[in-house]
Amino acid sequence: MLLKDEVQMLRRVPLFSGVDPTKLKLLAFTSDRVHYAAGEILFRQGDNGDAAYVILTGRADILVEAPGGQIKVAEVENNSIVGEIAILCDVSRTATVKASTNLEALRISKEHFLKLLTDFPEMTIEIMRELASRLSRTTMELTDERSRARKSD
Repeated sequence: MLLKDEVQMLRRVPLFSGVDPTKLKLLAFTSDRVHYAAGEILFRQGDNGDAAYVILTGRADILVEAPGGQIKVAEVENNSIVGEIAILCDVSRTATVKASTNLEALRISKEHFLKLLTDFPEMTIEIMRELASRLSRTTMELTDERSRARKSD
């Protein structure tokens, strides 16, 4: 895959959709292409968050530890980003990500990602907008779920 193809893939990721293509080109250039076989772990819940991953091809399961064992909470595929919470919030990984098929991704190091945010403040604003939108959607989903739970009681 060529650099221009990687930039096009990054533009399809909601977190980066509003970011200028020249900045995405720099992000793609500083990222590493990584491959995982089905069943391989990209990272584990509790690990240090040193990178985010943009899935180029394939699918992965998002798993969280619970008292009864691991629970699959989501599945992600092409144009999804995983691991961004740990690098943006400076916390340990909140979930385990496991390739459910052969998977190819761009690995964006925390160092390069944060440098881009420092060098290009407008990129930070676009990312803040997307994260605020995600938070709003999650809040609405939780509110709806809570309302349904109360009605069933």
